[in-house]
Amino acid sequence: MRASFPNRFLWGAAGSAHQTEGNNVASDFWALENRPGGFLPERSGDACDGYHRWREDLDIVRDLGLNAYRFSVEWARIEPVEGAFSRAELAHYRRVIEGCLERGLTPVVTLHHFTSPLWFQREGGWLAPDATERFRRYVRAVLPILDGVQWVCTINEPNMLAMMANMVKREKREENVAGAMPPPDQAVADALLAAHRATREELADIKSGWTVANQNFEAAEGADAECQEWAWSREDQFLDAAADDDFIGVQAYTRVRIGRDGALPVPENARRTLTGWEFYPAALGNAVRHTAKRLPAVPILVTENGIATADDTERVEYTREALAGLHAAITDGADVRGYLHWSLLDNYEWGSWKPTFGLVHVDRATFTRTVKPSARWLGDVARANTLDPPHR
Repeated sequence: MRASFPNRFLWGAAGSAHQTEGNNVASDFWALENRPGGFLPERSGDACDGYHRWREDLDIVRDLGLNAYRFSVEWARIEPVEGAFSRAELAHYRRVIEGCLERGLTPVVTLHHFTSPLWFQREGGWLAPDATERFRRYVRAVLPILDGVQWVCTINEPNMLAMMANMVKREKREENVAGAMPPPDQAVADALLAAHRATREELADIKSGWTVANQNFEAAEGADAECQEWAWSREDQFLDAAADDDFIGVQAYTRVRIGRDGALPVPENARRTLTGWEFYPAALGNAVRHTAKRLPAVPILVTENGIATADDTERVEYTREALAGLHAAITDGADVRGYLHWSLLDNYEWGSWKPTFGLVHVDRATFTRTVKPSARWLGDVARANTLDPPHR
């Protein structure tokens, strides 16, 4: 029997503005990565020059046979100075949306993907008393360009964003998987939830939800209670907050094992990816099942899943196994509406260019795009809507 996916299933790839566009000079992360003596090893610079080459990227998505593309609009470009909105930047992102629609691609638009305007950070960031209203004002500015958009992610990985707040305070780059990091700054987490709810009020009839970095927590023997407590602050509170949303974005890459004293290291003999994470494609199906159990009435959109590897054959292996787990979860009743691979391009991974997640290689000097065999394989899966596509 062929492992077919539901009708009208979204098959796509994803990216974010800061990681692909280049020269996001008004953002807080640009300031962080360019600070003399800072803790980030590499800077984004021109990134993938996606700001100018977005048409080429959309052509690649379409020509592969995918039907969806997730990208973010950049708050720091749209409102580089508080209260001063750039009509030119809003028009730019409107052109990207229209570019998707013209190519038959479903745009999945993210309003906040980790980066904020530098002025916002300097005014207290998410902990400022008027942070929610500032974000609501930005959303109101973006709303007119969202005509034809059916899926909007309000905030990308709020759990990770709240954990990053602690990371920046300590000025230490975490090399381990996110689920092993210290817990989120709860005040930041609460502020992000308030901003999310305000955004959903503004979006009204547009489908909206936020995306969560699912860590696929697994309890070691005798550590069930510790695992539940560990997972609550880092993941489950963010899932439960989406109970009334139009969808929930699942983003899964690996697992994190929890013992009585916290996160356990990756076993020495485990297969690893370029990020140092355990090669564990079953994480996707497990994360979907966990999310569906906590939110049985909320549709799921897989907004990120992929592997950092220099071996494209390994990328196909990982993705095939991840999709098999996803299909099994769907067969067992999970309401999953689509799968968006992370990432379309080999892009800037928040301080480093070394982890290559992309379906498409980007030459760092010329920005030439080269489609990898894994991209064509995924395109064949999408065209056939099954894990067993006919051979070309």
